[in-house]
Amino acid sequence: MDRANIESIIRENGYDDFKWISGKDVVVSQWPRFKCMYGCSSYGKKGTCPPSVPSVTECREFFCEYEHIAVIHFQKKLNKPEDRKEFSRKTNAKLLKLERAAFLAGHQKAFLLFMDECRMCEDCPGSRSECKNLQLSRPCPEGLGVDVFATVRKLGFPIEVLTDYKQAMNRYSFLMVE
Repeated sequence: MDRANIESIIRENGYDDFKWISGKDVVVSQWPRFKCMYGCSSYGKKGTCPPSVPSVTECREFFCEYEHIAVIHFQKKLNKPEDRKEFSRKTNAKLLKLERAAFLAGHQKAFLLFMDECRMCEDCPGSRSECKNLQLSRPCPEGLGVDVFATVRKLGFPIEVLTDYKQAMNRYSFLMVE
């Protein structure tokens, strides 16, 4: 893989804060999936969220198929909690352009994980079979069982549990390429 070419594509799409990790170094655990099941209002309501995604074991195998994963860091401070949805939707739409650019550069295995749940549609029908934008929908790392905290800390990125919306959040997207 021509890492310099992919890095150029990442930068051309407006992302400068990223680091590389191998798929075997992505920490995949059961606990993020349980946090989805018992704490996320999107559980069972989106075709890109559990239980509509592969098992944790299948996800672990999936990540191991990649030697090159660019972890892209986003830091954002929001004025109010409801601003997160629009920020996520716009950011995820822009990230899809990055995935497409990597694919068109000859990286047929290019696959992106959104930095937040899929928000490509205002009203998600709740299943992959009814998805209105199959080509645009993507899961987030946590939905695939990624322990984002442990994974990004390996890279020296900041991440902490936030106690209120006055704090800047640190979010991460994963661009997998070969």
